[in-house]
Amino acid sequence: PIRLSTTFKIVELIRVYIIGGDGTQKGAYEIFKEIRRRGLKVAVAGIPKTIDNDIAVIDKSFGFDTAVEEAQRAIDAAHVEASSAENGIGLVKLMGRYSGFIAMYATLASRDVDCCLIPESPFYLEGEGGLFEYIERRLKENNHMVIVVAEGAGQDLIAKSIPVADQLDASGNKLLLDVGLWLTHKIKDHCKSKKMEMTIKYIDPTYMIRAIPSNASDNVYCTLLAHSAIHGAMAGYSFTVGMVNGRHAYIPFHRVTSTRNKVKITDRMWARLLSSTNQPSFLSKEDIMEAREAERLANRLPVPASSSEHTKKHSASVLSNGEK
Repeated sequence: PIRLSTTFKIVELIRVYIIGGDGTQKGAYEIFKEIRRRGLKVAVAGIPKTIDNDIAVIDKSFGFDTAVEEAQRAIDAAHVEASSAENGIGLVKLMGRYSGFIAMYATLASRDVDCCLIPESPFYLEGEGGLFEYIERRLKENNHMVIVVAEGAGQDLIAKSIPVADQLDASGNKLLLDVGLWLTHKIKDHCKSKKMEMTIKYIDPTYMIRAIPSNASDNVYCTLLAHSAIHGAMAGYSFTVGMVNGRHAYIPFHRVTSTRNKVKITDRMWARLLSSTNQPSFLSKEDIMEAREAERLANRLPVPASSSEHTKKHSASVLSNGEK
């Protein structure tokens, strides 16, 4: 028999798994930095879970597919209500504080939506090319219409008509005013001033969407994220796990917390939506140029100074390395 004289030293490594959205990942990053400062043998694995799909770098976050699927059911109900009345309007408010992905994808999946409003794309109500003009034209053509609005859309317009002091929630996010109720009243007032009969039904399925079980696609995705997180943490890495260009990756915390994933209104997907709904873009040349500049700056984000030395030691590619 061969005797092994080598003695293996077992190093106990504590692993912490943190599940949540962009705020949670920022918290995970702060925990990771404090662990490094203290020199502890602790691996921190962040697992993105938010239906808003606003986590940067990754293809999509867990829960997004389920949210879009349930949102489509709410849109279907709004379409039935709208088409059952003379000049009927179905208005659906969906989640999306800063990013309108749920509204955009649910609109594309439904095919019954006539107008989709998201935070990334500014719009205006009155005047030529405005929302009211489009509503009047659509009702004359189809006798009904469906509007989908993300909760973060039109906040600048609401602030002008309802002056209130900025308030923050427990997480430090700005409290949003209810764009759905505000838009409902604005549309009613406009139609009344035009002496135009119409019926509007407002549907807010927010907590129905949040509370339902995940669908098969998200169940599989969640399992794969868990497997990747466990393997990476057991190897001693600290990271946020996610799918990047179809491959599971360990992403440095600073990459997913330094910016937010948003709908690019200069991108082809938004153009597909405009083609599907036939709505006007509501954008001026200045708005388009501003969006392109914001996209350009987002793609040239500097690496934080605290991470520069660490980044030199490890590959800059988010597809191969996390933080160790």
